[in-house]
Amino acid sequence: MEVAGNYIYPDKDLDRAEGQVIERLKIDSRQPIADPDAWLESELKENILLTSVDKMISWAQRSSLWTAICFPACCAFEFIAANGPRFDLSRFGMEILRASPRQADLMITAGTLTWKMAPNVKRIYDQMAEPKWVIAMGACAISGGIFASGYNVVPGYNRIIPVDVYVPGCPPRPEGLIYGIQMLQQKIAKKSLFEKGKA
Repeated sequence: MEVAGNYIYPDKDLDRAEGQVIERLKIDSRQPIADPDAWLESELKENILLTSVDKMISWAQRSSLWTAICFPACCAFEFIAANGPRFDLSRFGMEILRASPRQADLMITAGTLTWKMAPNVKRIYDQMAEPKWVIAMGACAISGGIFASGYNVVPGYNRIIPVDVYVPGCPPRPEGLIYGIQMLQQKIAKKSLFEKGKA
């Protein structure tokens, strides 16, 4: 150590002190020091999720179903109840009902469908963007219900558009509709984006 050009210790003492520091450092340095970036590996494990494109897209599709309105009859009231605060369809990503079929990917059909109204329902379905799904809610939507024998009644929406899930009842309770939506979400989860012939 140097103070105003003079050493406090004689040179021999300085050499001995430096030698002791070096020897202590040698003893402490027998094992390599752990990689300072080791935290990075645990950080990656905690914050990176590996999945397939299929699973990611199906998760997004089933978690944000946008519904087109197609309720010509009394089942609409049960749908309104399902959308209310008690049953809260917004938990399933279905908070917003779409007035335009071009913004929707799910059609929930409910009520008696007459042949006069059928072309309009088909037109709404055709205007929806792919991929699209249909839930038939209630006996009238599934088979024409109590009006099935009428000359002017379509005996089920599946005569004019493909139906993915059927929710029976006259009218079905909101819990039944929610169960049907969960079934549709399971169906979407199993569907592959890269099916043969579609790639």
